[in-house]
Amino acid sequence: MEFLFSGILGYLMGSIPFGLILTRLAGAGDLRTVGSGNIGATNVLRTGRKGLAAGTLLLDVGKGLAAVLIAAHAWPGAEAAAAAGAMLGHCFPLWLRFRGGKGVATLMGVSLGLSWPVGLAYAAVWLAMVAITRISSLAGMSAAVAAPLAAMVFVSFGSALVLAALALLVIVLHRENIARLFAGTEPRLGKSKSG
Repeated sequence: MEFLFSGILGYLMGSIPFGLILTRLAGAGDLRTVGSGNIGATNVLRTGRKGLAAGTLLLDVGKGLAAVLIAAHAWPGAEAAAAAGAMLGHCFPLWLRFRGGKGVATLMGVSLGLSWPVGLAYAAVWLAMVAITRISSLAGMSAAVAAPLAAMVFVSFGSALVLAALALLVIVLHRENIARLFAGTEPRLGKSKSG
């Protein structure tokens, strides 16, 4: 039952669409009609509102982190269920007809919650790849892959398995980005999608 409650908590927290909420409150319209239609920070950036994008990033990280930390306090040992729930909630929110984000920021949050060294490794890889390539999707997928590898070193094999499954989810949700990467048409940060 602890795993069930933890997973439900994670799902409910993960499914809060902060990008959509912030852009609507700021009068930027419906985020789902902008760019990729995604509710994550990268698509918020396409509205031209850097502050809103930063806020979305922090809140999406925060909800993943909070879900894991609350579960750790309420149901010790069931944190992985909260991590998975938060990711599923963000990527497939019930109230948005299961069309959410791609989970990069939320996975950073759950990684931090499961183990701060893993979260730090995730953030370091993400920042390094953004600086080197300026391609958000590549940075996000690289960081997602780094998380289970770091968990093998700093936490446990079980945590690494959970993070590997969540990394696979992130990669599957980026399949269109992967196709554009191979075609050389994936947009870089600071440029329009058509550019």
